[in-house]
Amino acid sequence: MSTQGNLGQDTELIAMAIQEANNTCSGADPERINEEELREYYHLKGTVGGIKLKMMLGRQYLLQRLADNPPHPRMTTTFQRMRGVRIGEHVFIGPHVHIDFLYPHLVTIDDFVSIGMNSMIFVHSNPTCSVWLKKKLYPRSVAPVHIKKGAWIPPGTMILPGVTVGEHSVIGAGSTVIRNVEPFTMVAGQPARFVKRLV
Repeated sequence: MSTQGNLGQDTELIAMAIQEANNTCSGADPERINEEELREYYHLKGTVGGIKLKMMLGRQYLLQRLADNPPHPRMTTTFQRMRGVRIGEHVFIGPHVHIDFLYPHLVTIDDFVSIGMNSMIFVHSNPTCSVWLKKKLYPRSVAPVHIKKGAWIPPGTMILPGVTVGEHSVIGAGSTVIRNVEPFTMVAGQPARFVKRLV
């Protein structure tokens, strides 16, 4: 009996939430909202600011494409540095590694780090076209990522905003890292969890 009562309440709550979401989205222009957020972050105003933003995004796109398919593998780090990523010495970045498109300057990769192919590093989170989620629950958030000296990020790993990967730590291939990783530890999984100490 109580389960049916809860289901009825849940159905009413969901119906109300759908109505509210529909009202919130009515007439909204998510593309304009996202552009305004970027312009505010980068202090770009007026027509000139709009042109600068488009030029910046075009440059980021071109450099990311070059980093994905460089003429020589060692040039990947060069192209990522040109995008604004802070990269130390003796760093390997494999093919098709995606480093945050909009805020690359917030990614720091220390010396002797290896990042395997098809990995992704994000410093921002944004429900791009869901206006209701953006306004009610998940506004755009931006937080730097720091991959410290000697860390190994195998292929297919995803690192989310605000994460610090500790010195000489190892992430299991294909893992999603949502919290900091202690130095000299191995983590793995979805989300990544402690596996073992390396010392």
